[in-house]
Amino acid sequence: MQYQNTLEFAQTCDAQDALASYRQQFHFPQHQGRNTYYFTGNSLGLMPKKVREYIETELKSWETYGVEGHFEGPNPWMHYHKLFSEKAAKIVGAKPLEVVVMNTLTTNLHLLMVSFYRPTAERFKIIMEGGAFPSDQYAVESQVKFHGFAPEAAIIELVPRPGEDHLRHEDILQTIKTHGASTALVMLGGVNYYTGQLFNMAEITQAGQAAGAVVGFDLAHAAGNVPLQLHDWNVDFACWCSYKYLNSGPGGPSGIFVHERHAHNPALPRFAGWWGHDESERFKMRKGFQPMPGAAGWQLSNAQVMAMAPHLAALDIFDAVGMPALRAKSEQLTGYLAFLLAALQQKHPHSGLNIITPKQPHERGCQQSILLPKIGRQVFEHLQKNGVIADWREPDVIRVAPVPLYNSFEDVYHLCQLLDEALQMFEN
Repeated sequence: MQYQNTLEFAQTCDAQDALASYRQQFHFPQHQGRNTYYFTGNSLGLMPKKVREYIETELKSWETYGVEGHFEGPNPWMHYHKLFSEKAAKIVGAKPLEVVVMNTLTTNLHLLMVSFYRPTAERFKIIMEGGAFPSDQYAVESQVKFHGFAPEAAIIELVPRPGEDHLRHEDILQTIKTHGASTALVMLGGVNYYTGQLFNMAEITQAGQAAGAVVGFDLAHAAGNVPLQLHDWNVDFACWCSYKYLNSGPGGPSGIFVHERHAHNPALPRFAGWWGHDESERFKMRKGFQPMPGAAGWQLSNAQVMAMAPHLAALDIFDAVGMPALRAKSEQLTGYLAFLLAALQQKHPHSGLNIITPKQPHERGCQQSILLPKIGRQVFEHLQKNGVIADWREPDVIRVAPVPLYNSFEDVYHLCQLLDEALQMFEN
């Protein structure tokens, strides 16, 4: 696509956008009587308009049936979690057996590490991103301590080369090779929350497993954002949240993936709960845990129906659109933002504006991280005052996510016009 820095071009792109109508399926916060320019889907996605209907369905079942709602009504709660597996599996490139929706993200990360981080005196290290999202840092640190190891010895952090903003793929592979004999687990985010860098998960998985390690991913910033093929990539495990790109509400439920090759291994250590027990025997209330096959065997409790109903509403939208169509628009939309930001860099050479997100589309999700030393906070506040909802990250980065389900090319154009205005006001 040959981009142009004009409102007419942006409006033409929107008129030709096959996904444009999906924008109408979401509620936008308002600013002075109009929709905000909402670019924070990488933190909390917008609310699908059908969420109320989906919650009301379950409220009606509760009202009408009481406890019998577990077996009666449109979506009997006894099997509510099964409504998600096929739709979620499509988003992450898995088989339904390999996916279940349950709990929240960090809880699931801990549960999976119980099973897949099994350190020994010789093989105990975890390779992860330096500066990963704090939940991952804290989870990994606490797991390492729980097993009696010192974090400074057991955690190998991947950091960019001096003067660079994101990791080089060859450096990730080399680190795995260097520490392979002592590494128990390679655990990265699929997309780095700060820079928006998309990692080559297929090759990282291959390298980690070739070194004798287990490989898992936190897909909080990848699920619903980029194409995933967890089964084909042979990933051991993964987990993700649903409130970012998956638009399922604050603190929304998490999903997990456990590869099929682990599906029928009851000897795999885990923290057990009754909803993960063989459902044909579950209500006999006997001792002796027998896990369900597949990811369902990691469940602890029955579905949190009211919290999961918004997720079902959102997944139905994703199921209708499909990840290939979303990714195609995402690359165009994020590419347009990159084009306009590059023009601003040329126009304001003294502003310090720098883009720390990879330039190549295959190395990023739908995010651009704008580094603005010294004036970043002033620019961010100017955007806020003019109806832009973006994300500020200390010390000097504005994260912007043009989400293909509900953002438009015109949104991106107006954002950059406001950025231009702010840079003129604040640059030295």
